[in-house]
Amino acid sequence: MAERAPHATFWEASRGRWHAEPASATRSPFARDRDRIIHSGAFRRLRYKTQVFVAPDGDHFRVRLTHSLEVAQIARSLARALGLDEDLTEALALAHDLGHPPFGHSGEDALERAMAPWGGFDHNGHALRIVTRLESRYPGFDGLNLTWETLEGLAKHNGPIYAPGWALAEVDAAWPLDLASHAGLEAQIAAIADDIAYDNHDLDDGIRAGLFSIEDITAAVPFVAECWAAVTTRWPGVSARRRLVPALVREQIGRMADDLLATVRARLAEHDVRQVADVRGAGRTLATLSPALAAEVQVLKDYLRQHMYRASAVVRLRDPSEAVVASLFGVLHERPELLPGDWAALCPADEPARARHVGDFVAGMTDRYALKLYEALVGPSPLPQEMVT
Repeated sequence: MAERAPHATFWEASRGRWHAEPASATRSPFARDRDRIIHSGAFRRLRYKTQVFVAPDGDHFRVRLTHSLEVAQIARSLARALGLDEDLTEALALAHDLGHPPFGHSGEDALERAMAPWGGFDHNGHALRIVTRLESRYPGFDGLNLTWETLEGLAKHNGPIYAPGWALAEVDAAWPLDLASHAGLEAQIAAIADDIAYDNHDLDDGIRAGLFSIEDITAAVPFVAECWAAVTTRWPGVSARRRLVPALVREQIGRMADDLLATVRARLAEHDVRQVADVRGAGRTLATLSPALAAEVQVLKDYLRQHMYRASAVVRLRDPSEAVVASLFGVLHERPELLPGDWAALCPADEPARARHVGDFVAGMTDRYALKLYEALVGPSPLPQEMVT
């Protein structure tokens, strides 16, 4: 491990684990957290969960698992450059999407509406619920028994939380996570690495899917145009777009990373940050792009929202995806005996516990499992037939 800077989160000063365990002879507590996340069932299921395109729709498009791996690579590189704890940063990056239900934001919207009478659904709170309660890999405790710092980073990677939903509130009540303060820099870096990854890799997937061309996006987004000009100038003899578009993505990620590092270093100096407590008490997020580049990147985000996330090829699956999730929740909530195995046996009789138990099960489904169970319990899938096979 590279030498850590004073503003890093030091595992030697960790607040520990909820359930005491002997130390590992080969790994720091944060490295152990990372490994537990990788070996979890929830992490494996990300392979078949939607990122933008419904997972069965094309083998080359990103899904939650590949996105999480890409975020972790970017986050770890940034952490190394800043002298942070790389293992903690990587653990947070790998776990940041664990709480997403099937079918991406469509599934989350449907589950939020379905569970509204019992407190609703939030993927971030559900991620905490997974790692503290739902994973059952260890005989001595529920969950993964992660360190306080990893739980704190998962809870607050997007900033302080003043009104937590029921799932996060339950975790916080059992082991307070200081929700009103900022998290350490490792969590902040994992969060912005997520932004950097999806802004750039969604551009790549959007071009691959034919939703827009490189000519379209360079005409509309000056930042992309500038980076494209740099790439084509650097490689004047290369005409194959399949080589140049990945080079464009690398160029953009590199520029964002360089800008981020310069901005973080300037803010560390501005706030005289000397330890992780200073990061938490700075009163602002320290890991951001500079205002100038953030404004340029916002143009890219707006373009992707309009031409990718709202593209007809994506939108046409939104209503049927929501229908699958809503119907599954409705059927299983009304007839919990249809839940498989221990899920049925352990289903509470009283509310809101019963609805939340069913919500846990639905949220854990992969896209393809949700489609198969829908056909078994409800009927023919409302999604196009090619999405079901």
